[in-house]
Amino acid sequence: MSYRHIFDPVAAKEYEDAFKWYEERSFFAADNFILAVENAISAICANPCRYRNTYKNLREITIKKYPFNLIYFVDEDKKSITILSLFHHRRNPKNKYKKISRKRK
Repeated sequence: MSYRHIFDPVAAKEYEDAFKWYEERSFFAADNFILAVENAISAICANPCRYRNTYKNLREITIKKYPFNLIYFVDEDKKSITILSLFHHRRNPKNKYKKISRKRK
């Protein structure tokens, strides 16, 4: 059974900012970025527990060919996935879960 997905507002903003950055440089790269993120989301929705559980009850998947991870939460009861962050690999890894853990309390 496929899960549905929703973006947390913070993750949606990160996604939009990343898309704009690629779009300024190349429409081709921006289109491929969207496809890579959509492919990752499809993979998550098809099998959400397949990807690594990295922090408490959060999971993440690496976006192919782009330096980002999608960090998400699986709600088994609602059969939904909440995408909490589109984390760039160059950001400080110590801050990877800070804003997420504050919101989840």
